Amino acid sequence: MQGPQFGKAPSGERLKRIQASANYKDGQFQNLSNTPSLTNGANYIGVMWEFFFAKDKRNTPADTLPSHKTDLFKLNPAENVLVWFGHSSYFMQLDGKKFLVDPVLSGHASPVSFITKSFNGTDVYTTDDIPPVDYLFISHDHYDHLDHQTIVKLKPKIGKIITGLGTGAHLEYWGYDNNSIIEKDWNEEVLLEEGFTVHTTPARHFSGRGFKRNGTLWMSFVLTSPTKKIFIGGDSGYDTHFKTIGDHYGPFDLAILENGQYNKSWKYIHMMPEELVKAAEDLKAKALMPVHWGKFSLAIHAWDEPIIRLVKEAKRKKMPIVHPMIGEAVYLNDMSYSTVWWEHVE
Repeated sequence: MQGPQFGKAPSGERLKRIQASANYKDGQFQNLSNTPSLTNGANYIGVMWEFFFAKDKRNTPADTLPSHKTDLFKLNPAENVLVWFGHSSYFMQLDGKKFLVDPVLSGHASPVSFITKSFNGTDVYTTDDIPPVDYLFISHDHYDHLDHQTIVKLKPKIGKIITGLGTGAHLEYWGYDNNSIIEKDWNEEVLLEEGFTVHTTPARHFSGRGFKRNGTLWMSFVLTSPTKKIFIGGDSGYDTHFKTIGDHYGPFDLAILENGQYNKSWKYIHMMPEELVKAAEDLKAKALMPVHWGKFSLAIHAWDEPIIRLVKEAKRKKMPIVHPMIGEAVYLNDMSYSTVWWEHVE
């Protein structure tokens, strides 16, 4: 637990700011609604038994997943583009500025390399493939969203980082200049530069890289550029905050929401696929893109179950949905094209 990959707990002035937050009570950050770690009737022994002995036989794909590799250095700066790296990591170019969200490019989503390894075929991108980034978003400090190895290697390429209260302690410990870290509470505004604004918004989740939970804040973000408005969801269970955000900031050109690693035993902290469509409707989203699937197995469902269930529900509710292959460019001015690439994978 003393290794650098575990990060550092907030202290000093950073801790004082945390303790002054209205969302910090009884020594930890709290969700807006009561959020038990497990649902009624579930227990950790049962959850662990399921994880080791009741996984779907297709929990990990037998085949190498297909992918495409878009050269991020050669993108036309006049085009609005999104490229997904698998799970919750993606790159966006909006109105000439470059953004990166929750990059995990080390091949694993854990503090050690032999646990929670990525699926075969999903490690298309390394940090060498990432161009200089104007703004890096970190939604929270779980290992599948904040990867020590990736973040350290990216350091020379990162301009500013936007994240939740407390997460900057990890980043500063790993060598980032504190002046480059913008740590915010929920419901704050960040003026990035002319035409580009971020509003920090709630999520329903938790945080922590060790035994102590909720010492740093988990976030969602409203990103507004001169021509686009994007909702960056982070991890979240379904709750009323989506409608509040939609009423206040919507409509959105695109809502990017987590889809996968769910279970009935922890439904309050990860949405079921059908709930994503309801959340996108609450947000007044013109289109929905699912992330948090297709690269790591953190639950017991089949690897492709999240996208199959989501596409079915989106079709039923007539919600436009975008589901690219890893590395495939999504042109945000025309999101009408998406392949059902998973249908050909065992």
